[in-house]
Amino acid sequence: MEKNRFGFTRRKFIQKIGSTTAALPFINLLASEEKKNTLKAEIIPGSEKRNVIFILCDDHRFDFMSFMGKPKFLETPNMDRMAKEGAHIQNAFVTTSLCSPSRASILTGMFSHKHGVVDNDSPVTPENVYFPEYLQQRGYETAFIGKWHMGNDSDEPRKGFDKWISFKGQGVYYNPVLNIDGNQVQREGYITDILTEYAIDYFKQERKKPFFLYLSHKAVHAMFEPAERHKNKYQDVVIEYTETMANTDENFADKPNWVKAQRYGWHGVDYMYHGEMEFDNFYKRYCETILAVDEGLGSILSTLGTTGLDKSTVVFYMGDNGFSLGEHGLIDKRHMYEESIRVPLLAISPGLINPSTKISELVQNIDIAPTILELAGIKTPEDMDGKSFVPLLKGQKIEWRDKVFYEYFWERPFPHTPSVFGVRTIRYKYMTYHGIWDIDELYDIESDPQEKHNLIKSPEHQELIKDLNKKIYDWLESTDGMQIYLRRDIGWRADKRKHGN
Repeated sequence: MEKNRFGFTRRKFIQKIGSTTAALPFINLLASEEKKNTLKAEIIPGSEKRNVIFILCDDHRFDFMSFMGKPKFLETPNMDRMAKEGAHIQNAFVTTSLCSPSRASILTGMFSHKHGVVDNDSPVTPENVYFPEYLQQRGYETAFIGKWHMGNDSDEPRKGFDKWISFKGQGVYYNPVLNIDGNQVQREGYITDILTEYAIDYFKQERKKPFFLYLSHKAVHAMFEPAERHKNKYQDVVIEYTETMANTDENFADKPNWVKAQRYGWHGVDYMYHGEMEFDNFYKRYCETILAVDEGLGSILSTLGTTGLDKSTVVFYMGDNGFSLGEHGLIDKRHMYEESIRVPLLAISPGLINPSTKISELVQNIDIAPTILELAGIKTPEDMDGKSFVPLLKGQKIEWRDKVFYEYFWERPFPHTPSVFGVRTIRYKYMTYHGIWDIDELYDIESDPQEKHNLIKSPEHQELIKDLNKKIYDWLESTDGMQIYLRRDIGWRADKRKHGN
């Protein structure tokens, strides 16, 4: 590891002075200075510079697009168009199913335990580099429009972006106050439409440089509020409840105790938000709120076509994490079940990506940064954990990973979901829990896609379990992840349970 101007590595420096509150500002200043001095975009010889638009939707699960057939009444014609005219990455996962950690992994290309944003209250430290900083070095104009939400409620402009439009914390669905390049501006209207309008205005501008636009939606974060034109559109539909939602002995056989208990808590179907919400309306409002996101996507694709920018621009659409809607009696994310860790990931670029391309390889959010950098002609920095999937988008057969890893660190405000570390292959998923007296989980995803039958006690799977367990800890050790993050109590906790359960 390279030494700093004090003559030793940053890690040794921290050990020497201690990670006290008083020392942290100096540590961060030192780290930021080190990164600034070493930041350098390494160019791929003979490469071109493509415009890139990256659209991130909040809490959009992988299968809630109409071309996926679930739910049957949901209509997302523009997402369908992206899959038909571009690529559908069918097995896209996040490394941590939570807003801030996932967003930080997208920006840094690193696992949560490396960039340090392990919950929604942790800021990104100055030592971390956002991939748009490399794009700026390459001569790109960069813009961030929408939800930032990493550490506290600040909406201040961040490094790596020339244009900045954001809001504090989770924001609001109607009549938001926006920070536009450092100035507070009140806007009237619906947040999804407003952000889409700013995005289109940005990429329509005449410019001599290539551009990168990061459009980050508030939708579809709870509490869901659809646009006025979409309210009650699905009011009369009949919901087809997932099989694992039922509170039966069969569904909870060999499930961890924490799963059984959580259905009667904040993130459970039998006591949602401590009884403040009714499941059917929650489900329908979620679907209605997606509609404006899809319409905005259509406006962006249409405008790119009419301006001719579609031929030089790659558009990505992705969710920051999934969202359970009744599976195993749960709502929300954080856990490692499929609905929580899998996300939609679509890409379109005429001439680069063939229509109806289906990519089955295991792709993660840490791969976004290396992929966009390659589209700009920049090699993947050594400290990134992800890898570029541009060759997959082009239909090339390359050596690729055969497994993805997952981590979630227990949060004091939401004590009902334990720390979990896991590994997912094409066929199997293994989850192990830290710090609780409970059972782990193993599922054969091919034969049991709903994760109904826990194989953790199966005699014929014991060697596989040992092997997958070893792979998790080998991964953590090799990526400096053998530590548990601790955070102070911040007051409110969702630890109330439904009476009698």
